[in-house]
Amino acid sequence: MTEAMKLKVLGCSGGIGGAQPRTTSFLLDDDILIDCGTGVGDLTLDELARIDHVFLTHAHLDHIAALPLMIDSVGELRQAPVQVHATPETIRILHSHIFNWLVWPDFSAIPDHHQPFMRFHPIHVGERRDCGGRGITALPARHTVPAVAYRLDSAHGQLVFSGDTAYCPELIEAINDCPQLRHLILETAFAEEQHGLAVASRHLCPSMARAVLDEIRGTPEIHISHLKPGVGQRIIDQLGACAPGRPLRALGRGDLLEF
Repeated sequence: MTEAMKLKVLGCSGGIGGAQPRTTSFLLDDDILIDCGTGVGDLTLDELARIDHVFLTHAHLDHIAALPLMIDSVGELRQAPVQVHATPETIRILHSHIFNWLVWPDFSAIPDHHQPFMRFHPIHVGERRDCGGRGITALPARHTVPAVAYRLDSAHGQLVFSGDTAYCPELIEAINDCPQLRHLILETAFAEEQHGLAVASRHLCPSMARAVLDEIRGTPEIHISHLKPGVGQRIIDQLGACAPGRPLRALGRGDLLEF
């Protein structure tokens, strides 16, 4: 694939309501999802049926809420299973707590194990998947559950999405190893006055995000995601105050990033 990759923001909020009412989900070109939050629900049935791959950063509800509903909607419309890529720990959590026949049917076994509506593929930190010439690599992250970030590679550039993470030296090192980094999507969930909550929940607040940005050697465009509803502008203002030399912006639903 020689054309630039396009990442459309379906949702990037740390919750529902507010100015950005959809949770984390990104559509890569028209056939790959990076996380599967509530923003996926805005796609049409035809658009949902075109999705072949889903890459999950972790198992928290705001990142996987639409997955069970999407599989239910498109399973009989597709000729092949939806391929869901996640860490072994995330797959175990989804099997135990979502696709367990109690909360939702196990679509990795429907209509049968040989040709299910959904198929899980374990992915480990450092492992790359190639999807039609597009590279997707799992990077380290630190969260309250096992989690990864993702690096997306096209022939023209790279994009890194941090997923949900606290300060993570291994992730910073992986970001600095990207020679063609065009975009960095960095979560900053909490305002500075919620520093203790950010630490406890392994998210970033502005001073912690600044510590990450201070160690980034390249000059990618910085997009801030996972802002909690009602405090988004305050977080962006605080980030601007503590990182004046690094231009950044709040990511928004409907944004299109090309690389």
